[in-house]
Amino acid sequence: MASLKDLRNRINSVKSTQKITRAMQMVAASKLRRAQEAVEAGRPYAERMEKVLASLAASLINMPGAPQLLVGNGREDVHLIVVATAERGLCGAFNSSIVRAAIQKIELLKRQGKTVKILTVGRKGAIQLRRNYGHLIIDSIEYPGLRQMGFAQAQPIAERVLAMYEAGEFDVCTLFYNRFQSVISQIVTEVRLIPAQLPEIPAGSASLNEGLGGAIYEFEPEEEEILRELLPRNVAVQVLRALLENAASEQGARMSAMDNATRNAGDLINGLTLTYNRTRQAVITTELIEIISGAEAL
Repeated sequence: MASLKDLRNRINSVKSTQKITRAMQMVAASKLRRAQEAVEAGRPYAERMEKVLASLAASLINMPGAPQLLVGNGREDVHLIVVATAERGLCGAFNSSIVRAAIQKIELLKRQGKTVKILTVGRKGAIQLRRNYGHLIIDSIEYPGLRQMGFAQAQPIAERVLAMYEAGEFDVCTLFYNRFQSVISQIVTEVRLIPAQLPEIPAGSASLNEGLGGAIYEFEPEEEEILRELLPRNVAVQVLRALLENAASEQGARMSAMDNATRNAGDLINGLTLTYNRTRQAVITTELIEIISGAEAL
């Protein structure tokens, strides 16, 4: 049985940990508000970009000479998997859920006889994947100490992916990240960056523009020329969206994890306090019995 001193030290230690988890929860709640605002501001732009591209690509997707970023290069032998995670932990299953989905995709591609390359964005994803897939990782991009994600961080990643594609280093690129839904819910999302994954037109739409929300587009110059400019930018936009979604999801997951940790610490303190009181009462009872026994012996 633990001594009273050991129990007191354990209670004080858990109380100190509880203070840390409560403080981290409050910090995550503060950061979550800003990250959520950035996500909500960025989503409409990314979604409208996809719809405009879908409208542009409708007449070119089956034509010879269509941009490779739209239709691909005709091969699917080499796959680049971009895994976007956080720089830090203590956020529940946020990082591991993304890595788990990426591993399932990697194993599926390997069983199909495909060649897989991995590009990690964020330190935690690189650490987890390096254990078993280190030989597949071609590069790791990290942003330690960065306070807020923005286009300045997404653009270099997009340029690296586009340069690799132009050099023929892969045929298909897929991005994994967590889409923010709420503080307690983040959805692991798989998006194909190259060839572009464009929204499908709902069945029964009278026209393409009706299927894309009723907007009517007239393009000048030709669609093919506009696509050459927009498709590379769409890669950067989708990477930016993933980084913003990840940032909000990370803070939401950390807030939820630290709340659970604070509650668990409180339960542990209550249990230790109860054990301490019982042990103290047993010690006092034993001492009283010894005194009474000694008095009767006299």
